[in-house]
Amino acid sequence: MSIVNLCAYKFVGLDDLPALRERVFERCEALALKGTVLLAPEGINLFLAGPRDALDAFMAWLREDPRFADIETKESPSDTAPFGRLRVRLKKEIITLRAPAIRPEAGRAPAVDAATLKRWLDQGHDDDGRELLLLDTRNDYETDVGKFPQAVDYRLPQFTALPAAIAADRARYEGKTVVSYCTGGIRCEKAALHMRDAGIEHVFQLDGGVLKYFEETGGAHWEGGCFVFDNRGAVGPDLLPLPARHQLPLPAGERAGVRGQSGDDLATKPVPLNISASTLPSSDPSGHLLPDGEKEKSA
Repeated sequence: MSIVNLCAYKFVGLDDLPALRERVFERCEALALKGTVLLAPEGINLFLAGPRDALDAFMAWLREDPRFADIETKESPSDTAPFGRLRVRLKKEIITLRAPAIRPEAGRAPAVDAATLKRWLDQGHDDDGRELLLLDTRNDYETDVGKFPQAVDYRLPQFTALPAAIAADRARYEGKTVVSYCTGGIRCEKAALHMRDAGIEHVFQLDGGVLKYFEETGGAHWEGGCFVFDNRGAVGPDLLPLPARHQLPLPAGERAGVRGQSGDDLATKPVPLNISASTLPSSDPSGHLLPDGEKEKSA
């Protein structure tokens, strides 16, 4: 497979967003990369596809900025780029939670790596003998594709619904070690910080999310595939695109091959649209998606 699909994020304070957007777009365009880059005061979230040498050149350039020097990536292969175009957007948040008190750029929640989580699942408890509880922070249409079968799944319509779901189920978490997880790490990082701020002890995020877990463990204890916000639809534990017969059909009224911005964009001039797939259930045939699952609002 000749295409590398790369995703990465970092929570870090950014105060030069318009200029940074222009530089990122110009560099990606020069390297013929396709995908989506989100920039916000709290950091960067990117999903890019292209040949190995082009992606390596982009990441080397990005890491020249001290703010992104230690940004970590997750990769998976495909035969073709699963994005139609390149777009770089300015947003209020790189993952929309609408909880301004949560500031990941000020400090991360404790994380558990993939190998440690696998070991905890193998033995049925954490290293202190405490009962393990997994929390899936993804949207309902993502968990339908695959998940840890024992995980708490609130059937979230979008990430912003998570705090209320946790508040209504607070007693479930008492005395347990909680590991929040998501596709690439960004949602479960915010979720873990929210839970700790709410007074829930022993909360960890799965470092690197499901994609890193697949990479390092081969998907042990996982059932199904992992939904991805591009034209591949989903990948398996081997990180290869799943055949169409193993994926869920598009819901009625949903458009294949489109994705757009949420209503939380910062004011900015138009940039090229990215065209890729989503399977967000929607009765609105013009509904678009970003990687955080937020619906696009008409301008």
